Amino acid sequence: MNTPDMDRLAAAADRWRRAGKLSKACAEFERILEDNAAHPMALRGRARIALARGESDALVWFDRALRSDPGNGDLWLGKAQALDVSGDIEGALAIAHQLVDQAPGWIEGLRFLAQLRVARGESDFAGHYAAAARKAPRDPNIFYDWINQLAALDRFADAADVAGQATRAFPGEAVFGLMHASNVSASGELSIADQIFASLTIDTAERQRNEARHRIRRGEFDLSEDLLVKALAADPGDIAAWALQGMVWRATNNPKSEWLHGPDGFVSRIELRDETGALDAALPLLHELHDAAAMPIGQSLRGGTQTQGNLFDRLELEIGALKHAIEATLEDYQAALPLYDKSHPLLRHRDAAWQIAGSWSVRLAGGGDHHKSHIHPAGVISSALYIDVPAQETMDDEQAGWLEIGRPPDDLMLDMGPLATIEPKPGYLALFPSTLYHGTRPFRSGRRMSVAFDAVAVS
Repeated sequence: MNTPDMDRLAAAADRWRRAGKLSKACAEFERILEDNAAHPMALRGRARIALARGESDALVWFDRALRSDPGNGDLWLGKAQALDVSGDIEGALAIAHQLVDQAPGWIEGLRFLAQLRVARGESDFAGHYAAAARKAPRDPNIFYDWINQLAALDRFADAADVAGQATRAFPGEAVFGLMHASNVSASGELSIADQIFASLTIDTAERQRNEARHRIRRGEFDLSEDLLVKALAADPGDIAAWALQGMVWRATNNPKSEWLHGPDGFVSRIELRDETGALDAALPLLHELHDAAAMPIGQSLRGGTQTQGNLFDRLELEIGALKHAIEATLEDYQAALPLYDKSHPLLRHRDAAWQIAGSWSVRLAGGGDHHKSHIHPAGVISSALYIDVPAQETMDDEQAGWLEIGRPPDDLMLDMGPLATIEPKPGYLALFPSTLYHGTRPFRSGRRMSVAFDAVAVS
């Protein structure tokens, strides 16, 4: 029997779960279930934790929770996600299609179906958004996510077309005008984008960053810098604005470029502090996870696979040991940085406590798999720990498969090379400021696997 106290405890545990305190939340959910084995919120939370931590019985937990709350859409989504992880993509697709059909405005369901369709290699991976928009014509959120899904896989012209539809359907939503201008510009139609940007009334940091990108494409670096100065005045910790500012300073030979990204120790390849052999122990487990993974939407990956969820939330001892070795190496990097500088986007955090936030593993195959140039705007430090690197073949590109730090993304239309390149070497951790764009070069054959994470400053 549910009681108000039990519901209150379950709600508190769910807040811990959402905050990433999975062990604490799990213990509380299990205490509640000892008293009431059918408590819906506790079962739902426990099932979600099982999925996040990669527990082998995650599907069992979702089935148990659905018996208690059979009409809960989030539980059906969780079951579909658990089926996908277990390799039953057809079962996951069947549930995802049903969820989208019954709840066309549910963004999480739309996104999950898009991810499954990408994994199957469908070129029209976002086509179900059009059907959802027809069923819920007054919901602007469907269009907003539809545009972002297309842009995330560089379908800028398609995203611009949908954004144009959205501006006509929702004339009061100024953000669609900005999305239209941004994607038209990214698709290369710069003159048309000029006209759209000139008509916008929205004046936010997002507009400033996106128009700054457009001005960079135009070679109008003074205008771009004016926009970025405004964005950084509003938020000095805006990583995306700093990354663009770095590109402008490099393009104009501004000495501030050296202050931002030039100091010794900013870009490092450090041997992992792996006294316990954590890397070798984790290798077969990571390959097993990748065998059931796919290329995600909204990430930099072009080809290859990426593990689902937060890798370091998993319970396997091998993953925990690998995280511990990474944390020790990250401490060495932090200690070697130049002195504190309150105006610098990295050095302002030089003496703060750092912790690992998002974490994942990537496996690439020869023949074109790579990371496009990108940034991680939610972190202070970005990374790549090399786990499995095949022997380098002799070929035209002597740096095939290498990590490039500082090369502009293609859509900025800047003819600049990287500031640094890093050769992948098993057991070595590449660390660099999150304000630096980075990507990888394609390679011809074999498989390469790495683990990556973002480090954030804890106030």
